[in-house]
Amino acid sequence: MAARVMIVGAGQAGFAAGAKLRQLGFEGSITMFGNEGVMPYQRPPLSKAYLLGKLEADRLSFRNETFFAEQDIKVLNNEPVLKIDRIDRQVVTTNDRFPYDNVILATGADPIRLPARMCEGITNIFYLRNKADADRLGAIMKPDTRLLVVGGGYIGLEVAAAARQAGAEVTLVEMSPRILNRVAAEPTADYFRTLHISKGVDIREGVGLRDLKPEGAAIKAVLDDDSSVIVDAVVAGIGVRPNTELAEAAGLKTDGGIVVDKFGCATDPHIWAAGDCASFIHNGEMIRIESVPHAIDQAEHVARNILGEATPYCPRPWFWSDQYQTKLQIAGFNRGYERAETLASANEGGLKVSYFKENTLIAVDCINDARGFMMAKRELGL
Repeated sequence: MAARVMIVGAGQAGFAAGAKLRQLGFEGSITMFGNEGVMPYQRPPLSKAYLLGKLEADRLSFRNETFFAEQDIKVLNNEPVLKIDRIDRQVVTTNDRFPYDNVILATGADPIRLPARMCEGITNIFYLRNKADADRLGAIMKPDTRLLVVGGGYIGLEVAAAARQAGAEVTLVEMSPRILNRVAAEPTADYFRTLHISKGVDIREGVGLRDLKPEGAAIKAVLDDDSSVIVDAVVAGIGVRPNTELAEAAGLKTDGGIVVDKFGCATDPHIWAAGDCASFIHNGEMIRIESVPHAIDQAEHVARNILGEATPYCPRPWFWSDQYQTKLQIAGFNRGYERAETLASANEGGLKVSYFKENTLIAVDCINDARGFMMAKRELGL
């Protein structure tokens, strides 16, 4: 049994791996490295209840400090990792070197930034990945604040919903032909477009952001269709990039993420990866999944395999998004779907969108339909 496990990253996957190791009886040392100066916490509420001030900061934490002490998990929450020394098997931080038998990379992903030229001289540009981001953004979401949301994916739409509920004026621009273009079929996008418009969001699809310019204390956003919007702040939700720098510097293989085999092991038998940062082959293609349930599942698999179980990982993908009083639950992958069928739910205002490939059900979107979601998971074997 390995004696020293170092977990780089204190998010969902890092916490799940450490907790699972202890649950399985691992008696060696576990050290978790973070760089935010706070104990490990959950991130999904950051764009929902926490952003709206409906969830206290201490309720974000996975567990209190007593839990980590009792589990003998050492959390170094303000100790950025600089490199992985594979030759001497040491994790190198800003303060010390930590010998390891196994390393779990749970480094997550960071938001893609707007081009630097757009941001010159402008301070009120926000991204949403961690608690500090949510604190900054929440502070300016007030009645009559004029907010531009760039990106019509789930993060952009969740921020737009929270901002409207806080009383802000919201314009959302999506450069693709429609919102949710990459992740959902038209019926799902239509549902959420209608919902947001009914709440007062100005949605502009097929229009990109061309430039930002200071306009006194405000910001002038120039769009691709030559129109412009004057706002007080901008939130960019235009995707994320996996944090692979440590892995790349250590000479590990990356391909849209840190490449791991079916057991979660990277291209070094003593280094593993899980969660948003990990890429792996599924159904013949390299994929990376940004999902809390996946981060937990994959991290727990890695923990088992470090302890010698040697079981392959098969993702059981499901996701969710809360916007206003509407809950979207997604089961399965809709990637490569050939047709989508829509069925009104038994619940008032509910909707179910089923995705098929070669006449096989591969994914289901359930809107305000918890029972339909549970049935879909069973039907998909998740």
